[in-house]
Amino acid sequence: MPSVFVKTYGCQMNVRDSEQVVRDLATRGYSVAASEEEADVILLNTCSVRDMAEQKAIEKIGQFRHLKKKRPHLVLGLMGCMAQSRGASLFDGLPDLDLVVGTQKFHEVAAHVDRLRDGDPAARSPVVDTGAEAGSQNAIRDHVLEPGQRSAFVSIMQGCNMHCTFCIVPSTRGPERSRPIAEIVREVEGLVAGGVREVTLLGQIVNLYGRHEFEKKDGQSPFVQLLRAVAAVPGIDRVRFTSPHPVGFRDDLIEAIRDVPQICESVHMPLQSGSDAILKAMHRGYTAEKYLGLVAKLRAAIPDVSISTDIIVGFPGETEADFEATKAVALAAGFDAAYVFRYSPRTNTPAAALPDPVSEEVKAARNHDLLMAIDGPLKAKSRARIGTVVEILVEGESKTNPTRFQGRTRGNHLVIVERNERWRGQLLPVRIVETTGYTSYAEPALLESDTVSAQTVAFS
Repeated sequence: MPSVFVKTYGCQMNVRDSEQVVRDLATRGYSVAASEEEADVILLNTCSVRDMAEQKAIEKIGQFRHLKKKRPHLVLGLMGCMAQSRGASLFDGLPDLDLVVGTQKFHEVAAHVDRLRDGDPAARSPVVDTGAEAGSQNAIRDHVLEPGQRSAFVSIMQGCNMHCTFCIVPSTRGPERSRPIAEIVREVEGLVAGGVREVTLLGQIVNLYGRHEFEKKDGQSPFVQLLRAVAAVPGIDRVRFTSPHPVGFRDDLIEAIRDVPQICESVHMPLQSGSDAILKAMHRGYTAEKYLGLVAKLRAAIPDVSISTDIIVGFPGETEADFEATKAVALAAGFDAAYVFRYSPRTNTPAAALPDPVSEEVKAARNHDLLMAIDGPLKAKSRARIGTVVEILVEGESKTNPTRFQGRTRGNHLVIVERNERWRGQLLPVRIVETTGYTSYAEPALLESDTVSAQTVAFS
């Protein structure tokens, strides 16, 4: 039986795309290799959002040259966003590469691999498949569930029409295309039948789902209609979604998070900058005041909501005053988690041609400064949870200590508990006893669960 090793870079959508490729190969008789050294096929699913992600993938695929010399039948492939943006040019610096597949052709990977494996390896012709394909958003729909798996990603749309000036996604993922609600619900029903209790709905700008394909109903956007439909699937305990955009985040979505018990009180809302001048240059479509107004509205409606964000420092033309404005907005928002990135110019994006680039030294300093500014308040919020009882979905072994279990609260906070097989895949009330600020440690609260109110357990 041939085996395949898949390594994924980048976002959760890339993870989901890789899962689909593994499923397609499994139906053709491929097993999953434990390492690159054992694999007959090595596929890297790539990311183009930042230059570092591209360089990591290129460096990694180049490391397999020694494997190709030892095993000429080995198939090496690059998939995803970098494959889409660079196409056939990747073969120029990677002579051992066999396959380049873009973002709308993941469903063709298995067939391409089979064809490459047929015949004499010395006579192989490299394959490039980066064309657009209508309906490709509907191809990411199948799963291979691991034993005991209780959470899963569900891709509900592909592409983006927002055209932020720093972002390459519209050119690598194409325009917005959404899947039908009924089809997504059937996928979730199948996941529940396989034991899944939590799903995360994925889209480049997830709250804009279906705006070109479907109508509003009873004042609800297509995305809110979908959220409510998925939450109504019997057996689903938790529904998450990522990532929304402040533009289009309406009252109907806030009300759904507030009112539907299955929808988690967790919102990842990219800020990107707190400077109105930089936000305008980014084409983000909102001001710092509007962003903070949305945060205030969310917290007024859902007091326990957890809000995380993405922020870019060092965008072209960013002055010290612009950066200080970003820091001020980040502190005012009181984020539960923040991911800070240095601006990285992307080929063929408008921002790459803007004047006044910020030096790498200044970017690094601002990156560190902002992280340190956010760190104190964030850790204080975490310490305030010590002694509270929260509900976690026990995912399985901790990634850093397999002798312990890990789980996440409804607010998406990571919690470590002792390992007990009875709790695997269960919703477990626990009491927080310690925190690093980013990871909390807890003990089971089962003995006191009869006296714990639903409101307390839901606190995240």
